[in-house]
Amino acid sequence: MTASTFRNWQSIQDEVLRRIHAREWKPGDLIPNEADLAAEFGCARTTVNRALRSLAEAGLLDRRRKAGTRVAMQPIAKATLDIAVIRSEIEDRGQKYGYHLIERAQVVPPVLVSAAMQTDASQHLLHIRALHLADDMPYALEDRWINIAAVPAASDEPFADISANEWLLINAPYTHGDIAFSAISASQQQSDILNCPANAALFAIDRLTWDSTVSVTKVRLIYGPGHQLRTVL
Repeated sequence: MTASTFRNWQSIQDEVLRRIHAREWKPGDLIPNEADLAAEFGCARTTVNRALRSLAEAGLLDRRRKAGTRVAMQPIAKATLDIAVIRSEIEDRGQKYGYHLIERAQVVPPVLVSAAMQTDASQHLLHIRALHLADDMPYALEDRWINIAAVPAASDEPFADISANEWLLINAPYTHGDIAFSAISASQQQSDILNCPANAALFAIDRLTWDSTVSVTKVRLIYGPGHQLRTVL
């Protein structure tokens, strides 16, 4: 591959990957610095930086300030997880999608919620509880808080016909998020809504999304017994 081939950061990323996989750069090796790579590839240093940063985020490079960049000794396999539109998720399974709004209110949230979302303890947030259905059977219970200071248009949306899950993905930009998975025991209320025995094992996803330094939404999605989450490495 000639220098003229390296026109974007993806092509540089591919070449760095090739050198790692071919063991031209072995685990633990210190690779050339950004300036030297930019000169070799005939591109801007920022382009090299973007390529190396992507590989570091994927766990293949270990970048340390003032210590340079090394090939990771033990590369970490990372899974890719998309924020799915639950409607599409259900329809892709060949099932009929249904939606039922349980509750919509602008209220002061519990302290744990305002602390997590870094909002003022007295600030009102929009609270949405809704049930997603597959073939008229309970599929997922959505319990969500929306920061209406970050997404003011949510104040005017009734969420009677479209879920907050779907509406936010269309209308609210975000830059990053935190996500956690857990197994919980169904409370009596959850068992009634999800049509499962009390204390049944449920799968919960807790997600908090941000637009730069401002929280957008905090949601807990609770799925019935036997739910599976699939992703790719």
